[in-house]
Amino acid sequence: MNRRISVIGLGYVGLPVATTFAGMGTTVVAFDIDARRVAELTKGHDRTGEVTAAALAAKGLNFTTRAADLRQADFHIVTVPTPIDASKQPNLSPLRTASTTIGAALKSGDIVVYESTVYPGVTEDVCVPVLEQASGLKWKSDFNVGYSPERINPGDKERRFDNIMKIVSGDTPETLDIIDTVYKSVVTAGTHRAESIRVAEFAKVLENTQRDVNIALINEVALICDRLGLDTQDVLKAAGTKWNFLPFRPGLVGGHCIGVDPFYIAHKAEEVGYHPHVIHSGRRVNDGMGVYVASRVARSIMRRASDGRPVVTVLGATFKENVPDIRNTRVVDIVRELEDFGIIVQLHDPEADGDLLREEYGLKLTPFDALKPADAIVLAVAHREYRDGGWDLVKGLMKPGAFVADVPALLDRTATPAEATLWRL
Repeated sequence: MNRRISVIGLGYVGLPVATTFAGMGTTVVAFDIDARRVAELTKGHDRTGEVTAAALAAKGLNFTTRAADLRQADFHIVTVPTPIDASKQPNLSPLRTASTTIGAALKSGDIVVYESTVYPGVTEDVCVPVLEQASGLKWKSDFNVGYSPERINPGDKERRFDNIMKIVSGDTPETLDIIDTVYKSVVTAGTHRAESIRVAEFAKVLENTQRDVNIALINEVALICDRLGLDTQDVLKAAGTKWNFLPFRPGLVGGHCIGVDPFYIAHKAEEVGYHPHVIHSGRRVNDGMGVYVASRVARSIMRRASDGRPVVTVLGATFKENVPDIRNTRVVDIVRELEDFGIIVQLHDPEADGDLLREEYGLKLTPFDALKPADAIVLAVAHREYRDGGWDLVKGLMKPGAFVADVPALLDRTATPAEATLWRL
């Protein structure tokens, strides 16, 4: 593999890509517009906890905020975020900005590969015109593009960039051969050559939309079980004895993928005249789970006498366990709904960055030793600290008779203390 790599965007996706290539001896220009992020990485610190200091020190890994440095590379990998806006429509601004930046550094013979999640058609219909305009070059004559969707799973120490099968696609057969060769040089799990860029784009959003819809079904089952007085986990355990029952669990659905990608499919579907009923229905169910949990907690503690305003402690603020990632966390819905009821909320998380949480959501973390005894505990995220602490940890935080909402079903139901009421989603 004789290509010189650049990676644009050094978040959860881009950083492992850059360090993996560099670890194999490839020279990598690792670019990000966030000067603070680049400074931290240069000093050997990854705030996401995904990459070690040793990997950050790999020879040939060059962190930079200088767009001109991209000229040193001829194979550009784009890993910038693709979020949704307030109207839940795709926000392609980061992708357009990145394409403009690359375009200014583009040379004849270069290849640009997008890994950011998009709906079918974005690479060729949105990104290519930006590249052409910024570079003054012509697509397929002077430069080529491809799409290879990211499959990074934050916090997963087993499935990493180099051992997850990579979907690859290119705008010409020759481009696809080069892209395939580049990724095969570092991805031991091999590659799948998609028939077209659009196929690869659709495959990515489908992966997470399928999970979203399946989780929505189980969340709806949990809502029904609650009204029937049944424990959802008991029902799932019984149904799971059938050989082809899929093991999905109820919970909060946030993050940068599952809670976002379905809106990308929906946007494209509606653009071509089809209303995606199942996808939208699943999103409505999953987006409403935080509010439901908060309402369930509020109803339970409002029935009991309390001195002054009730206090609820929410354990966990990130979108999933054992990671500091707060992107699109649905724990925010629980906190805000409880506050709307006039309840005092204490929020604790051993992983989340308090400054980022305040900047993004206006929420404040409370140190563990500063938590006051609460009328209810909401165990929202199954962090290792909470799992290891179990009931001993929870009992130390609650008033006698407290209501305990165990969203991830983390606590041992048979060990529920007499002074607590346990509810599981």
